[in-house]
Amino acid sequence: MQIGLIGLGKMGANMAERLRQGGHEVVGYDRNPDSKRDVASLEELVGALQTPRSVWVMVPSGDPTRETIRSLGEALESGDIVIDGGNSRYTDDQVHADELSKKGIRFIDCGVSGGVWGLTEGYALMCGGDDDAVAVVQPVFDTLKPEGDGGFVHAGSVGSGHFVKMVHNGIEYGMMQAYGEGYELIKSVDMVTNPDEVFASWKEGTVIRSWLLDLMVDALKKDPGLTEIRGYAQDSGEGRWTIEAAIQNAIPLPVITAALFARFNSRQDESLAMKVVAALRNEFGGHAVGKAGSTDAVPTS
Repeated sequence: MQIGLIGLGKMGANMAERLRQGGHEVVGYDRNPDSKRDVASLEELVGALQTPRSVWVMVPSGDPTRETIRSLGEALESGDIVIDGGNSRYTDDQVHADELSKKGIRFIDCGVSGGVWGLTEGYALMCGGDDDAVAVVQPVFDTLKPEGDGGFVHAGSVGSGHFVKMVHNGIEYGMMQAYGEGYELIKSVDMVTNPDEVFASWKEGTVIRSWLLDLMVDALKKDPGLTEIRGYAQDSGEGRWTIEAAIQNAIPLPVITAALFARFNSRQDESLAMKVVAALRNEFGGHAVGKAGSTDAVPTS
């Protein structure tokens, strides 16, 4: 089928290429003139598509996505379909669907996982929307997803795709943190002389094997002991939204919450909270405290 794709960054460009390899006609647009775009404006993209049109939005979440969908709402016509494949917050989806429906434009939200490997391995797709709209773009979903029975789910109504993708990313936070903590503990004991090989051995036969473990082993091969990378981890929002949804629904998420807070901690050169702890221990117990900027070990007893 023919589809427009807005946003030709790392994910969008690879998705466009996978679709073309699958026999689809992709009309790509990106604001960056140095991208591999086919048209130079959103209006030109809309004009190049046959009706009823299907347009996939793959731009950063938040205002860039909102502005793009708002512009599409002005340019598209009744019967057209807009798919938001970015990491938008699920609460935005119903707003977009309601606004577009005033012109008869249908809306699908689609969480996408796969990163830079999606071009060759396929993308995991989690979509929300009406059955009829999803059926129209099903050929695109079938091409983007991995080969086999898995990798695609129509999760439910509008918003459900981004909601389950949000939870997926929250689970990812917890898994990554667990691997990191386990690796740090193994490296801390003298009796384990080859911690990198330990993790490599876990790729086969263990109950904790996963794609994330494979990627960690690859990272250790490139940088044994991870000596060349800084322990700083950003978060893109989904972990926070997952925890907020858990609070709203009174669902305990201790692992995912702790993993998010660990990322916050990674951004501190020195924790002010721990300075308070050290000062209080000194005040009530006379425990020794280190000087600011010092790397000397401080007794913990």
